[in-house]
Amino acid sequence: MQKSLQALFGVHHGLDEKSVNFLTQALEKNNLPGFDYIEFKQSIGNLGSLGMDEPTMFKSAYATAATVGLTKEKLLKTAEHYKNILTTEKTQFDAAVQKQVDQKVRSKQVEVEKLRKMIEEHQAKIKELEGKIAAAQSTVEQADDLIEAELAKIENTKNGFDTTLRALMNEIDRDILNIQQYL
Repeated sequence: MQKSLQALFGVHHGLDEKSVNFLTQALEKNNLPGFDYIEFKQSIGNLGSLGMDEPTMFKSAYATAATVGLTKEKLLKTAEHYKNILTTEKTQFDAAVQKQVDQKVRSKQVEVEKLRKMIEEHQAKIKELEGKIAAAQSTVEQADDLIEAELAKIENTKNGFDTTLRALMNEIDRDILNIQQYL
């Protein structure tokens, strides 16, 4: 019974199952023809289920593999080949992660920075408008005082005029009466 690569490489506790599946699929896709490191690893996995210790598993698997032409050099060379496959996957994964960071994080950071600048601009406009409002209120308050002063002045002038007019009219009326009476 051949153990799956996921079972062989995913036996370590705490590994991310999705990552194990992705990486072992890459290894399966790039499995070299013939008996090499992958088949050797599967042989070790099968022997492990028999309860053998690690040195015995490696020696037994190698003894069997040697009968089909596997050498230690080919075993090491093909193990390096699979490490290179995993390194290539890592490079592609890193590029995909960077793309996600650029699309989802950096674009949000740029958006947040634009919003911060917009907030600062709006706050500056609010401050400017508050200054204009304060100046207008001061003018209004001063205008109210000026209006009241002008109204008082006009009222005084009107009162003075009315009083003078009445006095003159009374004097003329008295003169008319005197003229009628004395002449």
